[in-house]
Order: sequence, then C-alpha cells, then structure tokens
Amino acid sequence: MTTVAAYAAPAAKAPLERTTIERREVREHDVLIDIKFAGICHSDIHQAREGWGEAIFPMVPGHEIAGVVEAVGSGVTKFKVGDRVGVGCLVDSCRECENCKAGMEQHCLKGSVGTYNAVGYDGEPTYGGYARKVVVDEAFTLRIPDGLSLDVAAPLLCAGITTYSPLKHWGTAPGKKVAVIGLGGLGHMGVKIAHAMGAEVTVLSQSLRKKDDGLKMGAEHYYATSDEQTFQDLAGTFDVILSTVSAPLDFGSYLGLLKTGGALVNVGAPEEPIALNLFSLIGGNKTLAGSMIGGIAETQEMLDFCAEHGIGAEIELIAASEVNEAYERVLASDVWYRFVIDTATI
Repeated sequence: MTTVAAYAAPAAKAPLERTTIERREVREHDVLIDIKFAGICHSDIHQAREGWGEAIFPMVPGHEIAGVVEAVGSGVTKFKVGDRVGVGCLVDSCRECENCKAGMEQHCLKGSVGTYNAVGYDGEPTYGGYARKVVVDEAFTLRIPDGLSLDVAAPLLCAGITTYSPLKHWGTAPGKKVAVIGLGGLGHMGVKIAHAMGAEVTVLSQSLRKKDDGLKMGAEHYYATSDEQTFQDLAGTFDVILSTVSAPLDFGSYLGLLKTGGALVNVGAPEEPIALNLFSLIGGNKTLAGSMIGGIAETQEMLDFCAEHGIGAEIELIAASEVNEAYERVLASDVWYRFVIDTATI
C-alpha cells in the first residue's frame, strides 16, 4: 500500500479536509498515475452530501482525473511511464456480461465500480481524484491526446463523455437542430461538442447573462426559459434537446419544443422525482430519454474527437484549499464553467 495526500469529506455534508489515504500496490495490469488535475463535478457534491442516497465515508470525490503515468505493472501493454492519461467515472466492471462486451461498461449487469463512493470487486472502497496519485487498471485508463492540455482535458472525463455519448447516439449531425438546457459544467461541453458535430445549436438558459459566452462556444441562438414567449416561439423546433441541469424541470413544456419524433435526453440527475403528463410524449411520437456517461472505448473516441476539434473545458483552476468554497459556488451557479483542482496544492 502507498500513502498519498488527498482531500476527503469525513462525513455527509461535512466540509472536505486534507487527509491521507492508502492506494493499493501496482498489480500486473495496473497503472500508477501521478494526478495533475481533478475536475469538480456537480455529482461530487450530490454524493458528498448524500443527495443521491447513502454514501461511503470518508469520501475522496473526483472522477475527472488527468495526469501522467508514474509506474506500470508487469503485464501492462497500453501505457508506459510518462504517458498522459485520464480516468473517468469507472475503474472496473465484470468485463464478461453482455453490456461490458458491447462496450457499455457503465451499464455492467454485475455492477460497474465507480471511481469513488463505491466498493471494488476486491471488497475495498474506491477513492477518487482529489488526491496526488491513483492506481487504476489499464483497461479503465484513457489516453489524453497531445493536442489537449491536461487541465482543460480533465473535465472531459465526465462532462465531455456525458454530453458526447447522447449527442452521438441521437444523431447529432449537420442539418440537425439541437438545444442544450443549461450552460454550466455539462452544458458548455454539450454546446461545444454539438457545434463540432455540425448541428445548429441553441442554448436554453434561465437568463441571458451567459449569452455572449454561449455564442462564442458555438451556439447560434440563446433563449431565456424564464420568458414564457420562448416556449411559444420555439414550439416544434428541435430534433434533440439535451437537458444538463440537476433541477427538476417542467418536462412537458420542453417536450413541446421538439419536432415530431424528436428526443429530450436527460443527463442531469435531480434529487427529486418529476411529474409528467404522458400526452406530451404521445403527441408527436416524442422520446424522453436518459443517458449515463459512456463506455471506455467511447470515452477514448470522445477525447480523440475533442483533440481533433480543439475542444477543452472552460475552467477555473483552484487550489485544493478552495474546494469547499468551490462547492458553494457550484450550487450558486457561479462557476465559469468547471472548477479544476491543481492537485500539486493538496
């Protein structure tokens, strides 16, 4: 075991604090990663505060990890010391079930193992990226292309794949009209990626305060959802709407913005249930769908796509000592657009 410095929540809703954790020794197929940057995802806050249910403490959040390979196990073939790598939301799965074999490890039928707040197949709890180092199986380690700086690449490991996967799945391409609900950590990546895929992109946000940013990122249009006229003007407009917000929405109103056969895809995960009049789905043969990250191969595809198109996250780099303040700012929607921890400060 190796002792490394980390930031952890000692209990639900408790402030994160500097501590040390144990990382396993490097096994045959393991990669030891010197973490350089770790993104702060809204899901880190949900879990550290038990918003999604009972959690494991102490908790070291972080599943947007970018770093450099420091050591490899004797059987590792994909990576060598010095390689630039990333780790996303998964660190293991059964690798044998129908979904794993189809490249959908996130939907492993035996149960995928999260990067933190999970228990591995070895019975040990997992600790995430708010730490100096991490040990991960090479099968769940991603290569970060040279064209991407590690700091802006880190958020791609969750925010990037969370938006890339459904946009691709639902046919985002030239000639398609795509709307993104919310211009936050997920939403800004959705705008950049949908634009790079060739779609005509619209941002639907509570207000117009981020309009200039949204247009710079590739949106052609920007509307305030606080204005009821928006829902009249845009009725029947979109092929795909990607909802990236973690607050419950009036989904019936948003379904009204879809073309016949369109899809409203939800990647935000509100803590509360929603109510839905099913006539808003039946009329127009519409789809209300969900999407959860992506498999390992698709995540690598996303990283390569982002490098090819010069896409990185818009970040605010912070010291580890600022993490609790950053959590409060995320909850207040006061982040432009993803906090990233410089792990050298841990």
